[in-house]
Amino acid sequence: MLFDTTPEQEFFRSTTAKFLTTRAPVDQLRRLRDDDNGFTADYWRRGAELGWTSLLVGEDRGGGTISGRPVADLTLVAYEFGRHAAPGPLMPVNIVAAALSDTGTHPAVLAELLSGESVATWCHDEPAARRGVGATALEIREDGTDLVLDGVKQPVESAAAAGRLLVTGRYAGRLAQVLVPAATPGVSTTPLRSPDLTRRFSRVTFDNVRVPRTALVGEVETAAGRIERQLAIALVLHCAETVGAMQTGFEMTLDWVADRYSFGRPLASYQALKHRIADLKSWLEAAHAIADSAAAAIDANSPDSGMLVDVAQAFIGHHGPELLQDCVQLHGGIGLTFEHDLHLFLRRATVNGTLHGTPAEHRRRIADRLIEQEFPV
Repeated sequence: MLFDTTPEQEFFRSTTAKFLTTRAPVDQLRRLRDDDNGFTADYWRRGAELGWTSLLVGEDRGGGTISGRPVADLTLVAYEFGRHAAPGPLMPVNIVAAALSDTGTHPAVLAELLSGESVATWCHDEPAARRGVGATALEIREDGTDLVLDGVKQPVESAAAAGRLLVTGRYAGRLAQVLVPAATPGVSTTPLRSPDLTRRFSRVTFDNVRVPRTALVGEVETAAGRIERQLAIALVLHCAETVGAMQTGFEMTLDWVADRYSFGRPLASYQALKHRIADLKSWLEAAHAIADSAAAAIDANSPDSGMLVDVAQAFIGHHGPELLQDCVQLHGGIGLTFEHDLHLFLRRATVNGTLHGTPAEHRRRIADRLIEQEFPV
């Protein structure tokens, strides 16, 4: 979470935290385990009323920011989602809303997203054996006055609950995006299994899917830049969520080692455990700082924002699950049970560490960037 929040940002964050505490307690998360969507429509509408879906949307289109730093504002919500392991398609809905706002397309759909009356999702990632983070093989081709889509997207968050799909593909050799109604003939959705109890992911197949040319979102000439920014925002939101999960898990573990006694002494008094706690604290503080820096760089359109986002996912995607795994171990046997809450946060961090590129893939991207800086073509 940002350490230099304004009073308005802090009020916004605390309001979200109170709402999630009331509407998404851990017993509710367990009940949602077998729910098809992982969240209720009323829950999402109430969240939209709090401003969850409007921060990346321009004021002239019905949105607005808290501080003038829209990505940083949205990471406050993402952080609380991680703190509570909360359900809801926060990232994909905001990515689609931002795309429609930035391009001025499909205003009726944008209005529905802002109100929480409908859900849209971001079909960007593709199955394994791809050529790297963000590699795109889905084909978009012209056929008369229509566009035809063929390809597969996986994993896609909340695809089963979405009424619209923002699909990234290759159109005439360039990246482009198309807004496709989920009920369009040729679109099929296959649920995927996920460790996360409340988030749902799917494989979405496009088989000769036909849409009008008006389904294009923005100009093809500028699509690559928009898509790269969307990927950066998605990664930063997942990093903020993971930091929130890390914070909650760390606090639970501090309370445990302080209260639990062994041989007449609290666990926290043993030097070996003190060293482990110090390591976890250093990872946590570094994760906060890196996530904040990446969000600030995106808001400022900094030329090094791409590098900082890769650094954030490389560090947080690795150390988030590591920290929470250590927290499980420090809890002993009880930490391994389903009845204990700790695994909810480990699940969230583990899944986030694999979405939109693993830490290893982002380390390769960092290396590629450094090579390009050292040896420009």
